[in-house]
Amino acid sequence: MHATEVFARYSAEFHRQPLPPEVIHHAKRAVIDWYASLFPGLSAAPVRQLEEALADDLDRGRASLARGRSATARAAALINGTAAHAAEVDDSFRDAMYHPGAATVAAALAAGQNVGANGLEFLRGVVLGYEVSTRIGVVMGRPHYKYWHSTGTVGSFGAAAAAACLMSLDEPAFAHALATAATFTAGLQQAFRMNSMSKPLHAGRAAEAGVLAAQLAGRGVTGSLDVLDGEIGLGQAMSNGPDWSQAGATLGQDFHITRLTFKNHIGCGHTFAAIDAALELKQRYGLEAGNIARVHVATYRPALDIACYTHPTTANEARFSLTYVVATALAHGSVRLAAYEPARLEDQVTRALMERIEVAVDPALDAAFPGQRAARVVIETRDGRRLDHLQPNRKGDPEQALTDDELEGKYMELASPVIGSDRSQALLAQIWALDASATLPHA
Repeated sequence: MHATEVFARYSAEFHRQPLPPEVIHHAKRAVIDWYASLFPGLSAAPVRQLEEALADDLDRGRASLARGRSATARAAALINGTAAHAAEVDDSFRDAMYHPGAATVAAALAAGQNVGANGLEFLRGVVLGYEVSTRIGVVMGRPHYKYWHSTGTVGSFGAAAAAACLMSLDEPAFAHALATAATFTAGLQQAFRMNSMSKPLHAGRAAEAGVLAAQLAGRGVTGSLDVLDGEIGLGQAMSNGPDWSQAGATLGQDFHITRLTFKNHIGCGHTFAAIDAALELKQRYGLEAGNIARVHVATYRPALDIACYTHPTTANEARFSLTYVVATALAHGSVRLAAYEPARLEDQVTRALMERIEVAVDPALDAAFPGQRAARVVIETRDGRRLDHLQPNRKGDPEQALTDDELEGKYMELASPVIGSDRSQALLAQIWALDASATLPHA
């Protein structure tokens, strides 16, 4: 069997098996985090421009945008998926180097609205999208991540699997949905090595691609079932010829959705271990920015490659500046939305501290990537102390997971300024009750 067929065979079994309560709970957590990411992204570029460009697909259709405006399923998936990645607050599955939620949940919600699904059916679509796509991301591995933005490429499979599940595609059609989605995968890392608006579009396009692939498969459109593992397939073209033989080995046994990372800071997740280490030293020793003579940050290679801006001039660049976020953490005690406001971007204390930060790759920490995302921060103070902290995991990783209360706090912090506290609370209650709901969540 080809990998697409392995995943399709599991999809048929998945429909016949009840979801374990733990998996349902974690699926709800993923949906809560998706909404927490969605709302602050609504005001970020290029979401507004997308709505203008897709005007012909809005105010009609059975799906809807975040604020309730009706849309076709494809347009809703594209716009909501883009918004959910735009603020850089969305979840990740560490081993796949991938943000699964933005595209997968956007596609599941659009497809679910389009077919009139209930809450449990929606959650099942979300789970299947996560389980299939994260395994594809793991197989594609670090060689894929060197050039490709996995949220745009692997995200197409999460969206396709979720949409196919909500559309109740049979086993052959499910396989063809994945095969067609493979031809739609895109998203280059070079797109965000300069200041641009392209990165969140990767997630939106992945969501749209998955919905379209499932819609086509449902109408009999076929794809090449060996497109993942064929001799000139995705694995050869976009990785280093990985082994697909065990891609589905743990399906139904190890649910990846129970091991997500939820961001505790705002920005590039590769910087978070360094932020956590810096905050630990600041809090432990009561450090003030003015008493810091030098900061040494050692971490894994992708953190330096991706969070590469040394002199950020925009909020988008600042989110991908390791020196900026570490300096912000040390100067202000947090890296949340306020860190990217104009006044904070120009803060002279932060800017001066950035000049005293050195970053480097630690070979041991790099060798542990992607399974571990660690950083060591050493601070030299003006009074002669040398303070050292190794942060082995990020707050929000499975080893140091956000509690339900902490996740709710993140959601309320990000949703309330956009839709108000009462509506935010009401939506939160809807999500926690999804498995017993006849309808899908709506703000």
